[in-house]
Amino acid sequence: MTCFMDHRDLSRATATGYLFLLLLFSSFINIWSSCSNGSCQVVDSCSHSTDCGPGLFCGNCPALGKTQPFCIRGQATIPTSVIGGLPFNKYSWLVTHNSFSIVGAPALPGVQRFTFYNQEDTVTNQLKNGVRGLMLDMYDFNGDIWLCHSFRGQCFNFTAFQPAINTLREVEAFLSKNPSEIVTIIIEDYVHTPKGLTKLFKNAGLDKYWFPVSKMPKKGEDWPTVTEMVKANHRLLVFTSVASKEEEEGIAYQWKYLLENEAGDPGVQPGSCPNRKESQPFNSKTASLFLMNYFPTYPVEDEACKEHSARLADRIRTCYKAAGSMMPNFLAVNFYLRSDGGGVFYDLDSMSGQRLCGCNTIAACQAGAPFGSCKNISMPTPSPMTNSVGSFSGPVQFSTSTSTVYHPNHLMIALFSFPWMISLFF
Repeated sequence: MTCFMDHRDLSRATATGYLFLLLLFSSFINIWSSCSNGSCQVVDSCSHSTDCGPGLFCGNCPALGKTQPFCIRGQATIPTSVIGGLPFNKYSWLVTHNSFSIVGAPALPGVQRFTFYNQEDTVTNQLKNGVRGLMLDMYDFNGDIWLCHSFRGQCFNFTAFQPAINTLREVEAFLSKNPSEIVTIIIEDYVHTPKGLTKLFKNAGLDKYWFPVSKMPKKGEDWPTVTEMVKANHRLLVFTSVASKEEEEGIAYQWKYLLENEAGDPGVQPGSCPNRKESQPFNSKTASLFLMNYFPTYPVEDEACKEHSARLADRIRTCYKAAGSMMPNFLAVNFYLRSDGGGVFYDLDSMSGQRLCGCNTIAACQAGAPFGSCKNISMPTPSPMTNSVGSFSGPVQFSTSTSTVYHPNHLMIALFSFPWMISLFF
């Protein structure tokens, strides 16, 4: 019996040893076979940004229960680099809502900023990553024109960001370095200084890129081709929310040229895409550009990845139908980098593919091929197509800070949940 017990214990020990070695070998195989050093693609697991391929970064999306880090797209495909030479209104572009309202931007000396934030990287970085539209709120402040995220048309020291010329000089530097790129600026305009915007853009060196109002289509016809715009150096489109400035300063009145859905919470409700009240009706035949707003009234960073998941694609389809089968030319979002994988970049690829070549994604388009002639590729596209503008250089490693980082927007939302706080500012 003693010998039997010893033999049985030895057998158990041997089996346990074999199992341990098997698990250890399996772990080594998994480590060896996992991607790293820039080889990981969208949604592949990662431990650092350097694991992910070009145009990607390492992040996560706790709002959807995805707490472990994985590779996320951070750069857009520039549609004109795939199918060029078409009218400007035949393309779809990424727009950042309140592009200047950046988390971590320094406040005025001795002042605690008290406002919402909408983006996480500089305007220069946004442009490098494929953003081609900027929404800027401009105010008279401190004897100058400032970018401000404020209330009731007045800028305060606790809602101010920086003089607008600083951001506009970033745009000028980008256009100067990238002579084939076109940028659109949409101004929420609270500037009352006579000729204030005209002087501002001239001082920023942007007047040489100005697309003249006289050449903008006013009866719903096509815009000039991107090739014509680049050749004429008309590579900056500027729109204002003040109608009188079209005649006074030659700045296009936004809703004369752009159809637009409602911004804020009404613009993200599933199943509907209401027309913004300032905009012409969706069935209007006089505007040939469509701006689609897709951002909630109160922006929250760690919820943005959820907003930019499958629900965004559903929203695009809804607005496409509401606008009479008109694909958005501009897609405006908060925290554009946040997603559960492909995010806004994947949806823009789908929009561009459908409108430019009749394919599910722009990655399947073939320059010079008949419409509907698509390359056989897997969906989703593993990584963005690289372009000549630059490589991804955005923020990374969301997964290390998402659960612990201080989000100023959370405090703002909490305060604005009290009616007495709202009455102070509205």
